[in-house]
Amino acid sequence: MKIKFLLLVLFFSFLQASELSDKQIKKMIGSMLVVGFNEDKINEKSQIYKDIKKHNLGGVILFDKYYTDRSVTKNIRSSKQLKELTSSLQAINKEKLIISVDQEGGKVARLKEAYGFGVTPSAKDVGIKDDVKFAKSIYSSLAKELQENGINCNFAPVVDLAVNEKNVVIYGLNRSYGKSAEKVSKYAEIFIEELKNKNIISVLKHFPGHGSSLGDSHKGFVDVTNTWRKKELEPYERLISKNRIDMIMTAHVFNKNLDDKYPATLSYNVNTKLLRKQLGFGGLIISDDLQMKAISEHYSLKEIVTLAINSGVNLLLFGNQLGSQNVDELVETIFAQVKNKKIDIEKIKYSNRLIASLKKNEL
Repeated sequence: MKIKFLLLVLFFSFLQASELSDKQIKKMIGSMLVVGFNEDKINEKSQIYKDIKKHNLGGVILFDKYYTDRSVTKNIRSSKQLKELTSSLQAINKEKLIISVDQEGGKVARLKEAYGFGVTPSAKDVGIKDDVKFAKSIYSSLAKELQENGINCNFAPVVDLAVNEKNVVIYGLNRSYGKSAEKVSKYAEIFIEELKNKNIISVLKHFPGHGSSLGDSHKGFVDVTNTWRKKELEPYERLISKNRIDMIMTAHVFNKNLDDKYPATLSYNVNTKLLRKQLGFGGLIISDDLQMKAISEHYSLKEIVTLAINSGVNLLLFGNQLGSQNVDELVETIFAQVKNKKIDIEKIKYSNRLIASLKKNEL
């Protein structure tokens, strides 16, 4: 009887898979995309409106300024404007949209004092002060402000260790709580809990560790083979064990001791073998911006999306800060690779289950 039952389950699973229409598959692909766009207000004629409507996009990422021209406003200029924008975005589809920003505190803040928002100290300053009550207070205020302005996902906290004083992208920007994995984990957990209290998704970054790097993955290839240490995994181990992590962002760093061919974002060894199986993470994995030069200068779009999805990445981030990526092309490229059996449809289905679960339980 058990064998017959298992055969029936397998048969219906096969039947269900075969019944997926091309349109359904494309919608599932769309739900795996988080993209940036240029406007600070939208309507039905806006490209992002059309993309969300047509492709059932999983989410968007907002920036205050263009990366290449800090004098030009992109998505954020004031609280009133931001509330109108996020409300318009959420009204496009019935399904909840992930609306994300990088609001770490210190130098990495899209909601700035100049636009009328509050000020949050850098992670370095929080670590130096080393005051739990203070940390809870500032992160509670930050979470409240995000919630009030329609932001439901924050690409924070950073759990990279401040282990390399020559590091420009983490140490140089005061984005780490310190050298100690214990301290980093303690304040990251406070940040996570305060976000969770306001139904905001938190995102740990940058796995498996960017603190020891010498380069900036925005600008080119970053090799941490000779500088990375296993202790950089400790904050992830500590926080995963508490089962409070919604999402983890992978880094565009290469470490031949973990994978002698691919950087972390595109690595099955890193994302599935290490993060999923060894560390036991069951939440969503999101890529860092796939337009960063560490990736885009070395791989074609077809290679990027195929390798990332097959490696175990569930959400693909295209910030449209370092380039302009057409969403139709993204969806069609991934769809073609699914049809060609280069991307396993089960990866698409699994990612969609995780995304649906996160939205249902957190948003």
